[in-house]
Amino acid sequence: MLKFVHVVDDDCAFRTAVERRLKLAGYEVATYASAEQLLDRFPDESKPGCILVDVRLPGMSGRELQARLDELGSSLPIIFLTGRPDIQTTVQAIKAGAEDFLIKPVSSDDLLRAIDRAFARYEVTRAQKHKLDAAHTRLAALTPRERQVFDLVVQGKVNKQIAYALGCTERTIKAHRQQVMVKTQVQSLAELVALAERAGYRPDGPSLHLP
Repeated sequence: MLKFVHVVDDDCAFRTAVERRLKLAGYEVATYASAEQLLDRFPDESKPGCILVDVRLPGMSGRELQARLDELGSSLPIIFLTGRPDIQTTVQAIKAGAEDFLIKPVSSDDLLRAIDRAFARYEVTRAQKHKLDAAHTRLAALTPRERQVFDLVVQGKVNKQIAYALGCTERTIKAHRQQVMVKTQVQSLAELVALAERAGYRPDGPSLHLP
């Protein structure tokens, strides 16, 4: 699959040089003269990609672009470039999730290594997102009553306790519990708990009083 590098820099000569360098390395390249241009032509995140962006840009800065992409839920790794290193900016960018921070002029080897790391991170992030989406889809299939049973099961409650809390028979709870297992496509309690953790599960509302 093609890998896309999105280069955001207001220096036309630099954009051209980097584009040539990356295309020779086998990457597809899109260039932008400003952060606003990238946002106007928002990258297709279904395709493997990363963003190479200068910290200092006219209009929206590289750091502001990073924050905006985070708000939009972008999963594309970001590599920052700067001609004037600033420790505080570097630390803030890395803490906010930047993949790397390179100093201009950057060597081809350093640039390509950073991009390789960014794509490795992209693959991990996308795999995690697919698992999370799948978990949410399965849980969304539960009826309100099944969701109540699910909540109590993953809290470690047994059928008798769940029946008491919900005011029904153990036989009914067993039926609901079986439906929960079928709809969430799991074979055991351990798998059900793991699914809940992947989905970032938090029990809804206050805990029910159980005997």
